[in-house]
Amino acid sequence: MLKRAAAAAVVLAGALASTAHADDGRSGGICKGATMFVQVCASDSGSVPGTGGGGAAATPAGASGGGSKPSCTYTRLDPQPPPDNMFWKGHDRTEKGAVYGVNCPNSQGARTVWLPDGQAPAAAPVIDPEAVARRAAASMKLTGPDVASPRAAGKYVVGMPMWMWANPSPTTFGPISASATAGGVTVTATAKVSAVRWAMGDGTTVTCHGPSTPYTPDQGKNMSPDCGHRYQRPASDKPDSRYRGTATATWSITWNAPALSDEGEFTETRATAWTAWIGELQVLNTN
Repeated sequence: MLKRAAAAAVVLAGALASTAHADDGRSGGICKGATMFVQVCASDSGSVPGTGGGGAAATPAGASGGGSKPSCTYTRLDPQPPPDNMFWKGHDRTEKGAVYGVNCPNSQGARTVWLPDGQAPAAAPVIDPEAVARRAAASMKLTGPDVASPRAAGKYVVGMPMWMWANPSPTTFGPISASATAGGVTVTATAKVSAVRWAMGDGTTVTCHGPSTPYTPDQGKNMSPDCGHRYQRPASDKPDSRYRGTATATWSITWNAPALSDEGEFTETRATAWTAWIGELQVLNTN
């Protein structure tokens, strides 16, 4: 299954890399493209996939005529993916329809949709559903980690374990969901932090998953089980004897447009700055 999915993904990438040209009006709404793929466009004459209409010059899906740039380009995959491939979106070959690659400006990666015969790409989204998903994500007010440790008021010692963790909340770690609608298409996005990259200020970075484990006194000098660091030198040469670092959260945002049988994923980052005083342990000689 995975091998077939990967193979279809290669086919899809090739399809979306091909350059489409305007139909000359003699191809029944089929735009010219690479020989392996068929570029299907919405036509002013109403020609649609699977009907073979013709006559008027075709324009890409989402175009309003006059040579305006299309919002999204739809490419009928030829050959179609294997019957059990995920690109079929729950449909099968007994239904009259086909899998199309979708290429929208400013989108991350390639996507697919299943369209029934007789439905022109123009009847599918003339907007980019990922752009709508980004609008939904923007309404969530996602933020960087709420850093609990290192504490600005804390005193840390070279060679001793430092535990890093953050206070979890929906806006700092998720999961959190929101929906947005445009052009009659509703897209629901769900965001969750997949990793936090701690830049320690001494030239090293530590990547952790989740808010990590808070330190408790019974842990003594143990290292954090999931997010820790040891400084090898003091910050005496830094302003205020402090290392200045950042905790950068990577938000994985998945989206789904049920009416289009379309879905996807993109990432965003949010960072929080922090400082930590790092000194050396002073040993007093009482002799």
